[in-house]
Formats: sequence, C-alpha cells, structure tokens
Amino acid sequence: MTIYRMTSPDAAQAEALGELLRQLSPALPIPPAGEWARIAAAPNTALFVAEENERPVGMLSLAWYDVPSGRKAWIEDVVVDGPSRSRGIGSALLERALEQAARLGATSVLLTSNPARIAARALYRKRGFTEYETTLFRLRYNEP
Repeated sequence: MTIYRMTSPDAAQAEALGELLRQLSPALPIPPAGEWARIAAAPNTALFVAEENERPVGMLSLAWYDVPSGRKAWIEDVVVDGPSRSRGIGSALLERALEQAARLGATSVLLTSNPARIAARALYRKRGFTEYETTLFRLRYNEP
C-alpha cells in the first residue's frame, strides 16, 4: 500500500475517488474530474490517497485555516473501500494527515464522525481524539 498526497488526478483516478465517495455517502454528488483536480491543487487542502495495485482504496481530505485562536485543521471525507477495510488503511491515512497538520503548525485537528461509524470512531479515539463538548451547527446552501 502506498499513501500519497494527490495533486493532479487523471480521469481514471477521479472516477475511482468518486466510487469511494459513494461508499462514504451514496447521496453525495460526485465531483467531475476537473473538480477533483481543483480540490487536489487547492493551497489549504491536502487530498491523501491510499493505493494498492495502482488503484485507490482509501482517501482522506485535510483542510487548514488560520483564525485568532490559532491554526486549525479539519479532516473530512475519510473512506476506505469496503473490501479493504480492517487492514490499517484508515489508520495510515489518518497518520499521514496528522503528520501534515503538525508540520503546518495546527493547534488542533478536528473532525466529525457519524455515531453509526463504530470502527472509524474507535480509530479516532485510539489516535487520541476525544469527543468535544459542543454541538455542530450547519447551514446548507444550494440543496440538491
């Protein structure tokens, strides 16, 4: 398995990433290839991909931003292909993202996880994440 920061996905990689995103949430719209390239090239975003046999089997997005309380990093869109789960791929992706966040000087790394994702939540706890005493609010624009 290889984990790397994707910077310019080709059409086949974009399609494979779209298939992974469907596993995360079938209701999410799949970005076209050009959008994957824009996301991967964004200056405050890292798209980490786990590959086996030249095929993406997992991905994770890390975004960071600066505010008066310090540099924050968010982990989003963590997904491992169903048949490849329970083999340490999610852990390796998470490790790579946390290393990047530390290099960037993040004062905290945040993420959300659906309570139904038991294995993912166990992984986050194992890596030192704790449930934060807050409620996340969301305002959605342009609902499909």
